[in-house]
Amino acid sequence: MQVGDATLSARNIVIATGARPRVPDIPGLQELDYLTSDTVWELSEAPGRLLVLGAGPIGCELAQAFARLGVAVDLVTHAPRVLPREDDEVSAQVLAAFEKQGISVHTGAEPQSFVQDEHGRHCVLDRAGQRLELPFERVLLAVGRQANVEDLGLEALDIGLTQAGTIAVDPFLRTAVPTIYGCGDVVGPYQFTHMASHQAWFAAVNALFGRFRKFRVDYSIVPWVTFTDPEVARVGLNEREALERDTPFEVTRYDIGDLDRAIADGEAHGFVKVLTEPGRDRILGVTIVGYHAAELLAEFVLAMKHGIGLNKILATIHVYPTLGESNKFVAGEWRK
Repeated sequence: MQVGDATLSARNIVIATGARPRVPDIPGLQELDYLTSDTVWELSEAPGRLLVLGAGPIGCELAQAFARLGVAVDLVTHAPRVLPREDDEVSAQVLAAFEKQGISVHTGAEPQSFVQDEHGRHCVLDRAGQRLELPFERVLLAVGRQANVEDLGLEALDIGLTQAGTIAVDPFLRTAVPTIYGCGDVVGPYQFTHMASHQAWFAAVNALFGRFRKFRVDYSIVPWVTFTDPEVARVGLNEREALERDTPFEVTRYDIGDLDRAIADGEAHGFVKVLTEPGRDRILGVTIVGYHAAELLAEFVLAMKHGIGLNKILATIHVYPTLGESNKFVAGEWRK
């Protein structure tokens, strides 16, 4: 491996070059000093008006963060709703919170061009065949990330890429060259910091001890959280995915608005929703929307990983008054 003028050699190499924000090909965008989730932290002053492209987790998180700093925010997405990978009711709750905080959300809108003239900067959008112009001071791109695979010499080693543009690896995180591994965003399929850490353990252990024993990466139970307010936490299937896969399921729901701790904290909103196999307490997936949803999710991640059903969660003592009681109460609703 060549690094500057130095040549480095090793028995095994792990590629962990990460990913970068995707920059769409929109006329006029390259002439702007656009922001991304990588560069936004360099701002020393809040813009007067911010246009955010993309309503996935990154776009939603940053749009709300700037709105809370007093910035006028327009959130634009070509999708029919914010957080389109989540269930409709989840998107509706987040949208309601955004609108209450003064964020202008434009769904089903396709940016056509960016214009700078004597009147300032504005974005021309096509929304259901109608032309819409949005003024802005700065634009923030949050339309996905792409793996950093350029200039690594992959072609010379016949290390291939997936259709998603990530480095192709086997279940042990080996590339086409058995002594070269990959982990994190550069290999996917999940672009989460906690997933990169998870993969890094497998890549390191397999590189060190693979001659004696290899370990397959476990993607069976993958949690993720969108850190908006309310938080959106999920593990396993949601209703939308279960229906798409024709997976039979039953839904149990608990309204956090009834929880004493949430009421005492002034956060009596949101819900815990659990999908289970019909007639059984085996958990297929959990979605939690509300105050500290990420913390509540951990118990369900543990339960799914180790085959613990709702009956055992119900039989476990949970401290009163805590948010964690929500998990026991949703198990009680299932039992009923």
